[in-house]
Amino acid sequence: MGEQIIELLRANGQLQREISQFQQVHKVLLATNARLKHLLASSPVVIYSRQPADDYSITFVSESILQLGYEPRQFLEDKGCWAKCIHPEDVLPTFAKLLSLPEQENQICEYRFLHQDGTYRWIEDRLKLIRDETGKALEIVGSWQDITERKQIEQNLFLEKELAQATWQSIGDAVITTDALGNIEDLNPVAEQITGWRVGEVKGFPLSAAFKTVSEITLQPAENPVRKVLHSGLVVKSASHTMLIARDGTEYAIDCSTAPIYNRNSQIIGTVLVFRDVTQPRNLVRQLSWQASHDSLTGLVNRRGFELELVEAIARAKDKKLQYVLCYLDLDRFKFVNDTCGHLAGDELLRQLAFLLQNQVRSTDILARLGGDEFAILLNQCPLEAGKRIADHIQKTIQDFRFVWHDNTFTIGTSIGLVAIDVNSHDLNSILSAADAACYAAKDNGRNRVHVYQADDLELARQREERQWLARINRTLEENRFRLYCQPIVPITKSPRVKGEHYEILLRMIDEMGELLPPMAFIPAAERYGLMPVIDRWVLRTFLTNYKRHCQEQLAKGKRRRDCLYTINLSGASLNDDQFLGFLKEQFALHQVSPQEICFEITETVAISNLSKAGHFIGELKQLGYCFALDDFGSGMSSFSYLKHLSIDYLKIDGNFVKNIASDPIDRAMVECINRLGHVLGIQTIAEFVENEAILEKLLELGIDYAQGYSIAKPYPLPFN
Repeated sequence: MGEQIIELLRANGQLQREISQFQQVHKVLLATNARLKHLLASSPVVIYSRQPADDYSITFVSESILQLGYEPRQFLEDKGCWAKCIHPEDVLPTFAKLLSLPEQENQICEYRFLHQDGTYRWIEDRLKLIRDETGKALEIVGSWQDITERKQIEQNLFLEKELAQATWQSIGDAVITTDALGNIEDLNPVAEQITGWRVGEVKGFPLSAAFKTVSEITLQPAENPVRKVLHSGLVVKSASHTMLIARDGTEYAIDCSTAPIYNRNSQIIGTVLVFRDVTQPRNLVRQLSWQASHDSLTGLVNRRGFELELVEAIARAKDKKLQYVLCYLDLDRFKFVNDTCGHLAGDELLRQLAFLLQNQVRSTDILARLGGDEFAILLNQCPLEAGKRIADHIQKTIQDFRFVWHDNTFTIGTSIGLVAIDVNSHDLNSILSAADAACYAAKDNGRNRVHVYQADDLELARQREERQWLARINRTLEENRFRLYCQPIVPITKSPRVKGEHYEILLRMIDEMGELLPPMAFIPAAERYGLMPVIDRWVLRTFLTNYKRHCQEQLAKGKRRRDCLYTINLSGASLNDDQFLGFLKEQFALHQVSPQEICFEITETVAISNLSKAGHFIGELKQLGYCFALDDFGSGMSSFSYLKHLSIDYLKIDGNFVKNIASDPIDRAMVECINRLGHVLGIQTIAEFVENEAILEKLLELGIDYAQGYSIAKPYPLPFN
């Protein structure tokens, strides 16, 4: 008896588990069913099924039928409801297509459907016949989609002749129409102007008589779009880089679209070909592409373009056993010219040196400006010995050069590092590091000389630089000789979203002689040798401590706290430091500064170098209420593809575009494009390098939100430093 009871209990437990499992499965099924029902009800397309018998009675219709004014039950309860809704003129063609379902298991019907409000709507009915394993017809599954707007567009093609002719004459694009055989019927005035042919001269002739197109790249004849449309019945767009050759031989870059023309019985009776002259926009695109890989000041290849050339050279050296030489040039005494005569003189010096260097290299060599006063030359198929002779000649040419600015004459030198690129070379970074080390070795050996890289030089140069800069920066930290500066970022638009005072926090260094050093004097070295996280921590800790004390003093004086936003720069090394985010949160908790008063700024280069890590870092701090600015935006052409993945509040437009906006239409177009993109994404824009009123006036015209630069205010010591 006891065993039977135990067995019953076991069975009961098993039954309970099965019931529980059944309930869980039932719950999932109910949720899935509810989800499916919601999707069907929200769909712009009505899904239905019906019997394949002669009466075609509806067996299911989705709740999205409500968009046509009906309840699903009206179709389920009244077998003839669907047929009654079809326009009388469309009943026979529609049922004729249904009768062909056994042979053609997929059909598309278009007919007018009676809306509950008494009007007719055009419906596209897509049907599929479902069969069982034996081939027996089981069910018809289909969808109804309202295509009234599309049909109205089609019907508008049949406007009265006078209206059509008036429109034809005023269309801004070039238009050619053909008959069903692809022969020309008409050209509008714009088409006549571009092609050079009159209607009477080519009417009845094939399209190619007036419309001759080739590929801009291969110069091979392009495919006839009319023939393709007549065959497929689909709209056909021209391939990229299509060029039209006019009657007089003039070449036009064009965009072209060809569509079929239908009669009321849905038969193709011809085609309409619309094209426009895009020669100027396409040239502008080429200019933008050129600008992306070239330096705007000198016209030389920029760092991005040079690195691409260098990567290809390294690959060719390995694959074809070719030899190249990389010359890395750093100008000596350039900063003295800049400081003495200003940036205009410095820019003119760089332009003259670029012209001078172009005359020293072959057409097959690559000359580039990497940034600042750094240049590089890639000597094509050149042994190291020959490269050394060329570099010596360049060094002497620059040494003999005299730069004259007003009443001042300057001599300029250059330190050149040479690296051989051959079958044994490694990757891009190792080549650039070696060239940089060789250049620094030339500087260390007295400047204005050439140094050829050797494998054992790199470590010595690196250790020497590390000791120098580590000691200087650590000593500066110990002696508290860093200083915080700030520069206002002011609103220049009346948009309601733009408000409050903004300040960017900047860093300066007091050297051993008491001189104030700008960040570019020590930041590159700090970045190179991993000292930026230490500096970033000092900046953040110092600012928060002083700002908290300042707020307390203001409160004690009974003064109202101003609504300010302070922007703090963060380096890429700090973003990649797994401990840095914890340090930030610790400092925030310690100083209790409102998140609405702090904005963090990272450069575009830092963001795209590790997009996922940057996104995580930004997301963590955004949850706490802090905002972010992306600096130097537009310096990389990949900007537009990744920006939507970062939660950014402000875009700081690269100053290289801003400073020439008043004179360069390309830079103006770039600034306008970036501003529009930012506003579409809900991001406010900041223009850097606003150095004069002309620049500011252009920014106001474009609707930029904020401006920063010497025309607004120069950096000055932080008041509560």
